[in-house]
Order: sequence, then C-alpha cells, then structure tokens
Amino acid sequence: MAVAFRWLLRGFLGLALIIALVLSLIYYFATRSLPDYDASFRLRGLQGPVEIVRDTNNVPHIFADQSEDVYFGLGFAHAQDRLWQMTMLRRTAQGRLSELFGAETAEIDDFVRRLDLAELSRASFAYQTEEVKAALQAYSAGVNAWLGVVQKDALGRGAPEFFLFSPEIEPWTPADSLSILRVMALQLSGHLRNEIVRAQVTLAVGKNRVRDILPDAPGQGRVALPEYADLFETPPTQFAALAPHHPLDPVAPFDMAGASNAWAAASSRSATGEPILANDPHLGLSAPSIWMLARMDFPDGGVIGGTIPGMPLILSGRSAALGWGLTTSTLDDLDVYVEKLNPENPDEYLTPDGYKPFRTQQVLMRIKDQPPRTVEMRWTENGPVIPPNHYDLGTITPPGHVTSIRWAALEANDQSMTAAVNLMRAKSIPAARAALSFFKSPSQNVTLADRNGVMLQMVGKQPARDPEHRSQGRYPSQGWLPENRWNSYLPFEDNPSVRDPASGIVANTNNKITDEPFPNHVSYRWGDTYRFLRLSSLMNDREVHTRDSFIEAQLDTGSFAAVSLLPLVARELWFTGEAAPAGTPERQRQIALEMLAAWNGQMDEHIPEPLIYAAWMRQLQNRLIRDELANLADHFPRPDPVFLERVYRNVENAGVWCDIRQSTKEETCADVARLSLDAAILELTEKYGSHIDSWRWGQAHQAQHDHQVLSEVPILSWFANIRQETSGGDQTLMRARTSGTGAEPYANVHAAGFRSVIDFSDPDSSVYVISTGQSGHFLSRHYDDLAGLWRRGEYILMSLDPDLARGGAVGINHLLPTE
Repeated sequence: MAVAFRWLLRGFLGLALIIALVLSLIYYFATRSLPDYDASFRLRGLQGPVEIVRDTNNVPHIFADQSEDVYFGLGFAHAQDRLWQMTMLRRTAQGRLSELFGAETAEIDDFVRRLDLAELSRASFAYQTEEVKAALQAYSAGVNAWLGVVQKDALGRGAPEFFLFSPEIEPWTPADSLSILRVMALQLSGHLRNEIVRAQVTLAVGKNRVRDILPDAPGQGRVALPEYADLFETPPTQFAALAPHHPLDPVAPFDMAGASNAWAAASSRSATGEPILANDPHLGLSAPSIWMLARMDFPDGGVIGGTIPGMPLILSGRSAALGWGLTTSTLDDLDVYVEKLNPENPDEYLTPDGYKPFRTQQVLMRIKDQPPRTVEMRWTENGPVIPPNHYDLGTITPPGHVTSIRWAALEANDQSMTAAVNLMRAKSIPAARAALSFFKSPSQNVTLADRNGVMLQMVGKQPARDPEHRSQGRYPSQGWLPENRWNSYLPFEDNPSVRDPASGIVANTNNKITDEPFPNHVSYRWGDTYRFLRLSSLMNDREVHTRDSFIEAQLDTGSFAAVSLLPLVARELWFTGEAAPAGTPERQRQIALEMLAAWNGQMDEHIPEPLIYAAWMRQLQNRLIRDELANLADHFPRPDPVFLERVYRNVENAGVWCDIRQSTKEETCADVARLSLDAAILELTEKYGSHIDSWRWGQAHQAQHDHQVLSEVPILSWFANIRQETSGGDQTLMRARTSGTGAEPYANVHAAGFRSVIDFSDPDSSVYVISTGQSGHFLSRHYDDLAGLWRRGEYILMSLDPDLARGGAVGINHLLPTE
C-alpha cells in the first residue's frame, strides 16, 4: 500500500510539474508580445527621430519634427497595443474572417465581399489629397515597422490571439485604413436593417399600425405611401425566428446602430467666458474598447483625443484652437431596391430603359476546414445585389426579383478620410467646416467649438431623392422606376447646421435636427428624443456652465422616459384595493407599485426601482406586440417609450394593441399593464429572490466588455472579458443600452466607450476616458486600468503640455531613422 501511494504521489507531482511547465511556457510566449515602452529602435521610413512618450495612463504622446513622422509614430503605437484589433477590422473589411473562424463567419464574409469594400478603398486612395496620401503612407509604414520588430525579435507574434489563429500578418497599406472607415460606416448605419424590418412589419400588420411600432418623426411628407404588399401576389405574413447576432458582424442588430451625445456652450453660457464642449460617442462595448487615446504633436501644434486603431486620425478631441465631437446623424443614405428579373433570362434585370445584363465578377472565398467557395458578385445600376439569405432579405423579396442596395459609402470617389484629417488639422470653426464639406460617409453631426463660438454641422452626402420616390427611402422600392433612383447628392449647404445660436448652446443626442420635408428631411428614423429633453432640462437649469456641470450632465442617469411612462401605464393601478396578505403576488405587486410611485426616475445601480421599471416595460411591450408580430417581435426586445406612449394615450387608435387577438376576452390596457407587472415580478423573483428591496439594478445591468473572439473560450475568457455593474439605461444621457435578449436581457452592451469634456478656459484641465484600457493585450496591466474610472464616472486629464506627459511616464520609445 505504501509503495502504491508513493508511486501515485510521484505521478501526481510529475503531472503537476508538466502542467506548470506548459502553463509557464504559454505565459512566457504570450507575454513576449507585451511591448517594451522604453526601447529604442532604428527603423526605415523615418525622416527624423520620433519620441513616443507613454504618460501615466499609457496614452502615447508622439513628438517629431515632420508631420509624416508623427503619423508614422501613431501607426507604430497603434500596432504595439492594438495589432489584433486592427487586423480583425481589416479582415472584416476584406471579407476574410472565415479564413480564421470557418463556417460561422462565412455569411458575414459573403455579404462584405458583395459590397466590395476593400476594392473601393484601394480605388479611393487616388481621390485623397497629396498631404493625406502621405499621411496614410507614413501611418502604414509605422504599422509595418512594428511588424518588422515583432518578426526580428520574435515578440510572440505581436498579440497572444495569433497563437490561437493564423500567425500570418500581411503588411499594412493605406487602403486598409480607408477600408476601416467604411467598416465604421457599416457599423453606424442602421438603414439596411430598418428598411427590411419596416417592410416585414408592414406585411404583418399593415401600414396603419406600422406607424405605432415604427413611428415616423413628426412632420409631413409630400406623397402618400403605397402598401409594400402591392409588390407581392401573395404577401408573406409569417416570418422565421430571428437568428442570433454574431459579435463579428459589422451590421448591427435592428435599433442597435451607433448613437452619441455632444453639446457645447458658447462663452455667453460659460462661467469662465470661454467655450466648453462635451462628447461621448456610443458604440457596442468590447474588450479592448474600439477607442484608443493618443496625442499627435505636429510642427504647427498638437491634437489629442480619441482614435480608432487602424486610422491616422484623432476622431474626437481638440487642438489648442479647436475642439470637436461626433454624434451619429442617422442620415438615410442607403436605399434597398427590389429588382425585377427578366422572365426569359435571369441574367438580366429591368431598368427604366428595358432589361440589361448584371455586371458580374467572381471571387474566391477561403473558409477554414472547408473547400474554397466561389462568390459570384453581381451589380445593377443601383448597386450590389445581395442574396436573400442575408438579413432576412428573402422574406421581403417577391418571386422573380432580387434585391440590391444603393449606399453613399459604396463609391470610390470618397474623400471622407481627407475631410477627417483636415478637420483634425483645422485651427478654427470656418476652417473645420470647409474641411468637412468633403465628407461623404459615415454621416455625422460634428459639434465644434473654438474661442470665438460654437457650431453644430451635419456632414455626409444627402441623396438627392425624387420628391415622387415611392417609399421615400423608408422601405425597399422598385429599382426599375426612375423616380425611385438617386444619382446625385444635395449640396453641402443643404446639410443642417447652426452657428452661435441665441441660446448659446448647441446639442445633439441623435434627435431630429430639421423640420424640412422630404426629400430634405435627412431621415425618418432618429434616435430617442428623451435624452434630448433631459439634456435641455439640465442645460436650462443653469444660466452658465462649467466643466463640472458638463461632466454632471454627461454622467446623468435620470430617465425622462421613466417619469413620463409610469404615470400613463400605471394610472389604473396606483394604490388600488386593500393591502394583500404578505407573500402573495398581489402584495408583491403593491410593494413594487409603492416603490415606483416614490421613485425619481434615476437609473441608479444601487436601487431596485430601475430593475422593476425595466422588467415591467419589457414584459409590457412583448405582451402588446407578440400576438400581432409573432417572431418579428424579436426585433423589438427593448421597450420603445414612443410606442408605449402612443398605446397608453391611444394616439390614432393605438390602444388596439392592448387586446390579445388570440383570446376571446377583450383586454384593456390596464389589464395588460397589471399582467405584465406580475410577469416582471415573477421573472425577477426567480432570479434575485422574493425580497424586492434587496434587488439592485447594477446586479442585472452589468457592462459586458467582451472580447470578440475569446469571450466564450474557457479560462481565457476570465482574462479577456471585463464585467462591471453600471448605472444608466436605454434612454438616459449616460446611455447604457440593454441587450434585451438571452439570459441577461438587462446587461449593458452599448454605451459611451469614450468620454471627453473640453474647457477652453483651461485646456489642460480638459478630461477624457475610455471604457477599458489602452492596451489590447489581456495580460497587460493597461488592458483594463481605465475601466474602473469609466465605471465610477471619473476621468483623466487631457493635456498638450509635454512636461505633464513626461512626468510619471510609464515609458518612452525612441524611433530613429536607419543610418
């Protein structure tokens, strides 16, 4: 027995030693890709020395005597910290994800290949100015210089993810940076999904009721809309269940495209007499954040703010003279077309001039562990043809037809990169506006501030649609009708703008910015108005503002939607009936109603009321729409306050949604409200226990900063994912959009990954923060070191003072030209 025990012990110790050695080797090779921020390098492509100072928070401050060398340094720094993220963005644009991930991303690649983003980006390089061409080339040289260092010094392939997937990394090119800007356009545009879902809902409930669940913004159009069903001999009314959204798919789920807040106060509304600007763009949360902070010190002055690795830009930030911030404009610059095939020749489609052949091209798509697949790309005069398996297009495509899309981002003569670089280098609002006139896509509202004033300017090309356009761009239209086509754009002067208003404040929360009728309407789909109403209240509560009051507004968690909806939905339920026995469903309902009656609408992570409200409204909307929409209800997993308000105010007879068609009883809206509250309490009780006062919003509303690839890999996910309890909600200024689906429907998945507040009275006291950390390497201490600040609503200084950058720096890289 003793001998057996000794051998068993020896075997166990030997196995443990082997495991320890394997883990040590894995850790060693993984940490080899952590950059040395104090190293010096001699590199080709430099005109002079470059200094990359990493400040206390690992923000690179890049100093050089030549502008091209500054761009080189930014490319080098981006590659040091975000190489995997950059290559994934590039693969997305190229339609080459499946080379790494196999069949699960094949449909994503197939769609992107048909858009031909990579080839369009190569062609658009020729349309940039010579200065921007030089910037793109220098930036690419910087990225490639780091790739050379990784290969020469065997630095763990550049990122630990490359040990799990293909280690091959192609050299970076200017077209790669241009293609990432197009991927951003794809991520920020919701109109492809919007048109498809609107068409589906119209087929399911008719155009009279679609205005409830998908209401148009106020304002009159010029022509009446036909029924989308007129395109079908037998319109479909049943639709398949919604497929899960893949984290690598650049096309966001319906109603989850980009959003943002930005506002600026002129000197007349500033306590110091100098302008203040705040910006917090909203995108899907991830680890690392899509944003990386940087400072570029050009010979004519420095700029600092938020960058997206892969592009040589400060997208939101400031120089000594100018500050700028971005919000999604929601411009409708995409149309889906139904194209009629020639019954005698399916290789032809109908145009205003008769049938014409498709333009075609075949490309080979490689898929891991599968034979290569040939993709036949087809184009009509309107744009690329998209097969019916993408985004449910088949459900709205009549037999004998195909669908194509026309989108402003699918044109080679796109100078958006030039516009963005020139904005970054501008010294005044007039110079910035002149630069932005060349911007095409993705359309944005740009908030500007200099020492002379403030301005909000929409940028991006507005399609010049015919006033007789059959669908006005709201849902797919017949591609062969000339009135549905657009082949030009409105002049830049037609883009909405406001300069130095009498109020002294410009602001945008993706809300409607123009009352112009179609076709100058910009869009029929806007972001929620509730954030703007809350912001207006906060701005008007004070005669003058400070940096701190702007920070307070940026972090505000008050829900204007909650305080507006609850009195409507619960008006027949407040304080009704005698107190029910403890522990009964009736008593639980009474407790919940009593708590909500005393609640001030703050979506505070530490209290239960926001959770009760969110669960109630979610259950309510689902109960209202599920019987009419069936599986289409999956597109609306989060409550829409506008829809609920229409129903409970019975606007245009919207109260009919309250009656459940499958039951013989005619339910009232009060009945549905009570049943939904009971269902919400049951849902929360099963998960968080029966003591309502012990529930906490933050427990359910965790921010999910998940790694796009490693988020579900055992063990690695512990290192790669970042989870935090957060305040805020779907309609708060500190926007924290819930997932609405799955096992964690109240998780925070879409929020401000970047925040900044710029104060021109003391520019070096301006502040900023991102949602994770600067490094994309999950073993780096800078992977999540800013996440705690972000969660607590804290910031770090945004200074252009070189001495402040060097003080307490975590390292300084010296890049020297080869001799």
